[in-house]
Amino acid sequence: MRLLHSTMAFFRGDEVEVCSKQDGFVGSYYAATVIRKHGDNSYAVQYKNLLTDDESMPLIEIVDAEEIRPVPPKVSATGFAPREVVDAFDNDGWWVGKISGWKGSTYYVFFDKYGDEIAYPSSQLRAHLEWVGGKWFFPKKMAV
Repeated sequence: MRLLHSTMAFFRGDEVEVCSKQDGFVGSYYAATVIRKHGDNSYAVQYKNLLTDDESMPLIEIVDAEEIRPVPPKVSATGFAPREVVDAFDNDGWWVGKISGWKGSTYYVFFDKYGDEIAYPSSQLRAHLEWVGGKWFFPKKMAV
């Protein structure tokens, strides 16, 4: 499923998330801050968790406007249900998966795109929201 992003204006200092298009990272989102507009349809952003190759400073990139979304609102969740779509924080970014099981406060998340199931503490999970047409929506539950 291709997500449709509403192109909206972002301004210097806006907190955003950037969708990766790199192989092995497709569909993951990374926290960043807008530094400036760059041309008609792109922005310079500075990542919060990604560093330059020499790891001396935060990575700065030029990204297309369609790859940027606002930071999702915080949604209070006391637990997650089987097949519920969630974002899991791993490798410095948020990855979309679905709950495949749990034991205590540890949840197992299955990532369809990569065929992996990984255990996470609830503190590394958030409710998944989709940014469509300039608004946040909860997705429908996915089949197992």
